[in-house]
Amino acid sequence: AEFVLQEEVPPEKIQKRIRELLEARRARQPAHPRTCGSVFKNPPDGPPAGRLIEEAGWKGRSLGAAQVSQKHANFIINRGEATAIQMVTLMTEIEESVWHHFGIRLEREVVLLPQDIPQ
Repeated sequence: AEFVLQEEVPPEKIQKRIRELLEARRARQPAHPRTCGSVFKNPPDGPPAGRLIEEAGWKGRSLGAAQVSQKHANFIINRGEATAIQMVTLMTEIEESVWHHFGIRLEREVVLLPQDIPQ
């Protein structure tokens, strides 16, 4: 790829902007080291997945040690010994609940192996 830059920006300005973006991300997303990241993609024509999950009543709810983050509902935290079955069951229940409440099918951003590998 070739990039043509319109203006030259001093490295200090770039570093400052990176710090601002990282601080904003830390403020919105859980800092817990045991998450699977953002679980669902945002629907193309609708509210963000986190808002749908929160409005469906899932924020803070848990299944065993798997818990929907209190900070951002589109993150599932492993509070210790959560199993893969608990995480996947929680994701499935969230998908069904959002479909029931809003008629919106959430698409997983998390890839489950081996079932999500195209044959």
